[in-house]
Amino acid sequence: MSLRPRSGEQVPPLTAQIARASNPDGTTAIWVRDRLDGLWRDEDFANWYPRDGRPGLSPAQLATVCVLQFLLGLSDRQAAEAVRCRIDFKYAMAMELDDPGFHHSVPADFRDRLTEDDRADRLLDLAPARLKEAGLVRERTTQRTDSTHVLAAVRDLTRLELITETVRAALEEAAGTAGHLLDGLVDEEWGRRYGRPVRLGKNPTRPKTRILATGDDAFRLLEHLRRHGAGRAFGPRAQALRQIMVQNYYRDAAGRLRWRTDDDGELPPSSRALVSPYDTSARYARHGHIISWRGFSAHLTETCAPDGPNVITDVATTAATTHDSQVLPGIHTRLGRRGLLPAEHLVDSGYTSLVHLEQAAREHQVTVTGPLPGNLTRQHRRGEGFGRDDFHIDYDRRQVTCPQGQVSRGWHGPYPTSSPTAAPLIVARFTRGRCRPCPARPRCTTSRESARNVGFPPRELRDLQVRVRTEQQTPEWKTRYAVRSGVEGTVNEFAHGHGLRRCRYRGQNKAHLQHVLTAIAVNIERLSGLPPTGEVPPPRQPTAFQNYLDQQEIHRPKSWRSSSS
Repeated sequence: MSLRPRSGEQVPPLTAQIARASNPDGTTAIWVRDRLDGLWRDEDFANWYPRDGRPGLSPAQLATVCVLQFLLGLSDRQAAEAVRCRIDFKYAMAMELDDPGFHHSVPADFRDRLTEDDRADRLLDLAPARLKEAGLVRERTTQRTDSTHVLAAVRDLTRLELITETVRAALEEAAGTAGHLLDGLVDEEWGRRYGRPVRLGKNPTRPKTRILATGDDAFRLLEHLRRHGAGRAFGPRAQALRQIMVQNYYRDAAGRLRWRTDDDGELPPSSRALVSPYDTSARYARHGHIISWRGFSAHLTETCAPDGPNVITDVATTAATTHDSQVLPGIHTRLGRRGLLPAEHLVDSGYTSLVHLEQAAREHQVTVTGPLPGNLTRQHRRGEGFGRDDFHIDYDRRQVTCPQGQVSRGWHGPYPTSSPTAAPLIVARFTRGRCRPCPARPRCTTSRESARNVGFPPRELRDLQVRVRTEQQTPEWKTRYAVRSGVEGTVNEFAHGHGLRRCRYRGQNKAHLQHVLTAIAVNIERLSGLPPTGEVPPPRQPTAFQNYLDQQEIHRPKSWRSSSS
């Protein structure tokens, strides 16, 4: 399928006439065409299609339909019907009134094309570019970022349910592609166990018997498919079954099948453990002691300058087990590509790390503002004894002096750390001969055999750490940082107003596409509701009771923020 760009992309006169007559105040779809001249043009998608082949539908029109679909909460059938019947949709996509549109299966095929490579991010690159051209967003303002949990489009399964449902999924896959492969394996007992979706609950009867029986069935199925597949590659469900079996079973020294536990079976970490055979990219995560979910995390970045509208500038979708601090460099890279880097970036403590604060300032000239994690030494946590900050560090002499006046005898590093977000550490060592007779030793270290070792970052990072922690105690910093809390409203708008909390589709790539289309839809919804340039929004009219109070000259508060204003 090839691309034949439309020439001009002007709204047909008859379509414009009827759209204006039937919608004198305009609609959101009409605003997209009038204010932004359409979100995209066919030339923006030229490298997505081959040069030869049957001409395809306009990708600019399809992308616009997808955004309007997420804006209005339409299904694919409803979106296709709106293209056929709604005048403002035809106006937004510059279509003739008698254009029949397309089949309802076309948006799904187009979304599949959008999930390839990094096309979803490229789609988001183009939308802010149109907003910049319209003067609705600019670079080097203040922006803020926060994350929220997203539930995958799968059921919550116990481990036993996961194994049983995965066996059933592999059987369904084999029966649908090559049913003869199951001959000689499946009997009435298999039909009774896997003939319908699994519903066992948390307390099934005879759990140990079920665990071993299901494990034996899974191994028999995989071995049967391997023998009779004649070189046929395993499908995705069978591959998921193999991985889930390895993660939940092992064989002991006698060759018997055993159920993995935390004590003897070495369960895999959450970052690798599959939670469903239908979405192998979803992961289980827990946030504190309250929130636990199976799915992904969405990271939302928006502008928050006081003199302009709040615009979503970036959306990132990660595995649920990915730490927030690992996402920040990618956000700045994408914002730099879009020409929308902030001057100050407000984030919470999950995103801040000493390494990324320095990297953002050095590579992007961005000031990352957020609570820097404190000193994690035992003495600092307990609030007693000598912590790391009580030692004087002399980088020129490569020496550290303890609170009792003793000088270190060793200076090693900096050593790289296992975490990409942690700063490299220099380690200063004190000798046992100086530490053992020290009267303040119980306040310094609990080790009886070795002396105190003090770890700290290199000079540049140490100076940044001290400066940031000092600045965080000032009222000016707290006032600036208070603006970050407004992003909670944006998260709520996405989650409850546009269905971000639950995935429409399966797979991380499709979940990210859903988040990108939702972000563009939120921008359109916000910006289309603004008054025209230069106009001041009318004040809210007082209620009947407020008018009565004014007539009686009885004082009433003018704002909910203060009873005296």
